[in-house]
Amino acid sequence: MNVQLSLRRATSAVAMVCSMLPLVSAQAQEELPGVFGEILDVRVVNLEVVVTDKDGLRVSGLEPGDFRILVDKQPVSVDYFTEVVGGAAVAAQAAGDGPATAGLPSLTPGEPVGTSYLLFIDDFFSIPRDRDQVLDALREDLPLLGPGDRMAIVAFDGKRLDMVSTWSDSTPALERALKEAERRPAHGLQRVAEFRNFRADTSSLSSGRVLTTRAGNRLDIEEEYYARQLADQVGRSVEAAAATLRSFASPPGRKVMLLLSGGWPFQPTEYATADVGELIFDRYIDGGPDLFRTLTDTANRLGYTLYPVDVPGQQVEGTDPEDIGLTQDDSLIGDSSQIPATGLNFKREQELHTALGFIARETGGRPLINSTRLDSLPRVVEDTRSYYWLGFTPTWQGDDKIHDIKVEVTKPGLKVRSRESFQDLSRRTEVTNMVESALLFGNAPSANTLRVELGQAKRAGRGKVQVPMTVIVNTDQIAVLPYGDGYAAQLELRIAAVDQEGGRSPIPVIPLQLVSEQPLPPGQELRYTHEVTLRKGPQELIVAVYDPASGNLLSSLEKVRF
Repeated sequence: MNVQLSLRRATSAVAMVCSMLPLVSAQAQEELPGVFGEILDVRVVNLEVVVTDKDGLRVSGLEPGDFRILVDKQPVSVDYFTEVVGGAAVAAQAAGDGPATAGLPSLTPGEPVGTSYLLFIDDFFSIPRDRDQVLDALREDLPLLGPGDRMAIVAFDGKRLDMVSTWSDSTPALERALKEAERRPAHGLQRVAEFRNFRADTSSLSSGRVLTTRAGNRLDIEEEYYARQLADQVGRSVEAAAATLRSFASPPGRKVMLLLSGGWPFQPTEYATADVGELIFDRYIDGGPDLFRTLTDTANRLGYTLYPVDVPGQQVEGTDPEDIGLTQDDSLIGDSSQIPATGLNFKREQELHTALGFIARETGGRPLINSTRLDSLPRVVEDTRSYYWLGFTPTWQGDDKIHDIKVEVTKPGLKVRSRESFQDLSRRTEVTNMVESALLFGNAPSANTLRVELGQAKRAGRGKVQVPMTVIVNTDQIAVLPYGDGYAAQLELRIAAVDQEGGRSPIPVIPLQLVSEQPLPPGQELRYTHEVTLRKGPQELIVAVYDPASGNLLSSLEKVRF
């Protein structure tokens, strides 16, 4: 007898066969409903809310009734409320007498509220001198961390994420880790060289003036090439920061990311053009909110507040917000229209600041730009010591939709700062994120091992090879459930690859289906063979099989060279 676990695609069906049970009919291979839906737990959305008066001073002593939470403009109940002052809980109130909700903090008055500071170091865009100055300042300020605080350090070089330090509350250990981070290569000078080569090749620039008339607000050839390259590089860094958040998803206490950015433009098309006063649009090049949503949505989903740090610092005279009469809260808006455009370099620096302002505003943090870059940890510690911790439980749909959040205070004259959205991620997307994160860190995304066998590679065009891959799943590792007159399982296969230059493949979700008239015996192996097309050269593959019914994730990391 045979068993068939079929891979169903829009245009084809591929079989996975073992020697136990009869083949299933096409009718039986229709998508299985009901019991094979995703398993979603009840979770709370936590909001860290800062309230200030008209003078910018923190306001304390507010009660739950003083707050309104609007989700997509509709009011929701405040299920949890506590005030934190000076790093300690003042009061905690949970609404209702129902069952405990996952994600609610458990605090008693007077208890220290620790903060988990996740430090992300952008070695891809940062110049070594600038980065090391920021890291030196951070190292000197480590004694500011309070009881229950901890820090983890991750660095990204454009290809790989490296964990410099896991969570630690030891100042000496963190000092050593920051010194180690300074010894890492930083590649910002390459980004500078790319920009200078672009400037040299662009005939439309001369002393900051436009020499040609632009048609239809479109980029010329040189500008388009550079803008595409820049958008890809920024997108790669943003995805790495988001993957870092997912890899450190559930530390205790308040969750904060210090994001050391080497210079990410908000609109790569605007950064590339020489037109100071003209808006350039190219819908085929990522930019604006779409370029950074992966990061801000991930932070909001996981409850992280982001504090982006301007590693390059002030590059053009008069761009410091305090120098031109703006406060840090003003710069948080990320709106360069408030600041007069005085030249091409000024415009480009404002593109960097706009990106930091957007990241901070969307997640409830503050941007630390120019003169504040060397004072980042004291400012972040101060900003995260006193706040209101509110929680609400949405009706989770698992549909990947983004929902707007607005927190209001009923008392007049007060200003509120909090994150502005959350994403209702599906379990399918969460698993894909886990696989992508593991790919960047170079490790398997789960402890449950998946057996993978690779066959002989054959040429598949210029610079590519085709490789047979067999995935072996044990019936003890998945849930085979009664379905109709028989038994069935529905799995998801993901295959991801990264080459030695950091280039990554898309991560498709391939449904696999097992249908049987008889129960499967324990320990039975199910084999599925699939051909994958890969680039030539060394690379790493992550192969993962997810079982929505049991929640089990099986995975394997394969280092190959073709």
